[in-house]
Amino acid sequence: MNISAGMVKELRERTGSGMMECKKALVEAEGDMELAIENMRKAGLAKADKKSGRIAAEGIIGVRLSDDAKTVVMVDVNCETDFVAKGDDFIGFVNDVSSALLNSSVETEEQLQDLKLASGASVDDTRRALIAKIGENITVRRFIRYTSATGGQAAYLHGSKIGVIVELSKNDPALGKDIAMHIAASKPEYVSEDQVSADVIAKEKEIFSAQALESGKPAEIVEKMVGGRISKFLAEITLLGQPFIKDDSQTVAKLLAANGNAVTRFTRFEVGEGIEKKEEDFAAEVMAQVRG
Repeated sequence: MNISAGMVKELRERTGSGMMECKKALVEAEGDMELAIENMRKAGLAKADKKSGRIAAEGIIGVRLSDDAKTVVMVDVNCETDFVAKGDDFIGFVNDVSSALLNSSVETEEQLQDLKLASGASVDDTRRALIAKIGENITVRRFIRYTSATGGQAAYLHGSKIGVIVELSKNDPALGKDIAMHIAASKPEYVSEDQVSADVIAKEKEIFSAQALESGKPAEIVEKMVGGRISKFLAEITLLGQPFIKDDSQTVAKLLAANGNAVTRFTRFEVGEGIEKKEEDFAAEVMAQVRG
């Protein structure tokens, strides 16, 4: 049958696929629009599965805060290139996922995959359809959700690559944002010293002791040196011990005390952290092709 330009246009609008791909699908389906869509979806999901092993270390962080500041969510969604990460389709997907998470009770990765978005499709089906459309592997790498009946949540996004959420004992949007910005820049690992495990402290003490003994100083001096190094180490890795980035004359602990508040917990996400990126050697690739 004759495949009209209007039919191709409709299929493009409904699937987001290219003109030639749409025309081919309509020809194969003998003009049946719904069958063409179904066949394209099946083919797209197959393409998505093939791309699942490719490294996705670019992307953006999505954050959503409830109007009453009682709940906040943060999600790290990855793709293969920064070009795709800046595209409207990818950004829209991240926004849809974070919005759905805010109004859900999802706790596990499996639950997230099945979570329904505003479109009615699940996160995973939408993700795979987007892979088929864009041509890159896309993963919802991780997410975190804080909710509190009494405290207040705050969030900060540095561009789209670093995100922080913070829970305070009392709601204070301005203070919460300042603390979140500090965490984004200073990367503390813990809220306070009591969260640092004895094993971590023992390992650092062993290293500092070996270094101090090399000085040849008496044992009691070495002990004081090690004690000082441990105190400095704990201040560096804990939020409360760090000098506040906007005013380094006071620590974060003093800032919070002055405001009659406390940090209950925090999470910091940075796109690509902990992912081993593939190093591309294009010169070697060209040489290999030349050599056959």
